[in-house]
Amino acid sequence: MEWSDDAIILASRRRGDSSVVLEVLTRSHGRHQGLVRGARSRSLAAVIQPGNRVTATWRARLDEHLGQFTIEPQRMRAANLIDVAEVLFTLQVMTGHMHLLAERQVHAGLFDAMETALDVLAGETRPTVDELCAFLARFELALLDELGFGLDLARCARTGSREGLAYVSPRTGRAVSREAAIGYEDRLLTLPPFLSGGASNRGPEELLEGLRLTAHFLQRDLYGPRGSKMPSARDELIARLSGRGDRAGARKTGDLSSAT
Repeated sequence: MEWSDDAIILASRRRGDSSVVLEVLTRSHGRHQGLVRGARSRSLAAVIQPGNRVTATWRARLDEHLGQFTIEPQRMRAANLIDVAEVLFTLQVMTGHMHLLAERQVHAGLFDAMETALDVLAGETRPTVDELCAFLARFELALLDELGFGLDLARCARTGSREGLAYVSPRTGRAVSREAAIGYEDRLLTLPPFLSGGASNRGPEELLEGLRLTAHFLQRDLYGPRGSKMPSARDELIARLSGRGDRAGARKTGDLSSAT
């Protein structure tokens, strides 16, 4: 068994003295694992950092075996992704969410979304924490949709109207207009304008509402049934947004292999 594919490094764990089991997201073979021999050498260790794009060649005697990877670098983005703490947190949340994908199940759309996102995160113009949180909420909506738990935010569940959408049913994931929600507001989740296409100033409270919205459905439909928790880096990013963390451009460096 052998194939080669474009791959994004997600995580690695040590195996023996010099090898690692590498986890990648590939365009045509889904989330996949394989053994990389000699991975702890200085040159190869820099390549297998989360966020880097590589060409991964996988070989095994049988398809169900762990197999071995040969890795060739394409885009070395990790250094820029770990340079700013908020960007690092966003990377950790995104790679953590990828563990929700069934192993070896193809999600080409998510691969392309990850690739585009990582190019933006590692670009010369560094996004602000507000921009990162807005982006993450939209990414999480796309993830829910890709895995079959998408929200219907296009029209009101009660009236069919596309105007004045302000809430989401926590049970059905369908939008509710402000008028239709009268008397039931405390039972509904807030739908912030930046996710509904309304007028938005994308202030911190609005962004927090967006992340609360996606968190409800991620926990209920994906993390909860698996008995797992969302990445702790998500809480760190939210703390920066709400002013509880250090938002003064903190720097964070180091090996990302154990961070996801």
